[in-house]
Amino acid sequence: MKIEHVEKFNIVGISVRTSNNGQADKDIPALWKRFMEEGVSNNIANKMEEAIYCAYTEYEGDHTKPYTTVIGHKVEDLDNIPIGMKGVSIEQSNYAKFVAKGNLMEGAVVNTWFKIWESSMDRTYKTDFEVYGEKAQNPEDGEVEIFVGVS
Repeated sequence: MKIEHVEKFNIVGISVRTSNNGQADKDIPALWKRFMEEGVSNNIANKMEEAIYCAYTEYEGDHTKPYTTVIGHKVEDLDNIPIGMKGVSIEQSNYAKFVAKGNLMEGAVVNTWFKIWESSMDRTYKTDFEVYGEKAQNPEDGEVEIFVGVS
């Protein structure tokens, strides 16, 4: 883990309201499935890059409370959000950066989150996000960057 300063940027994608009480285990994989099967990427205008972002926002408290998950792409602005999609601004802040490595289909990312949840970091619980870039293209041996908002 290292601390990085991230400038403000925007994401547009599809979303679900969920929580880590077992509901996210169903909701987030279903959201990913929908994202891939419905070709959501093709319907997002003003994409700045091909990397897929998965953001966690609108926390009602800490990681044990409900939050919103958005899967989409970084975009230039939030002026053109397609019907049925959600726009999110990732505010300028400091983020603890983690890298999940291994089989992405068999828990590499969620196992990293388990470590994050058990840590004593001073989290902001505003917005956290994952970046599925070039190194995530091989899901059997991939890398995903995870950014956790910290004070």
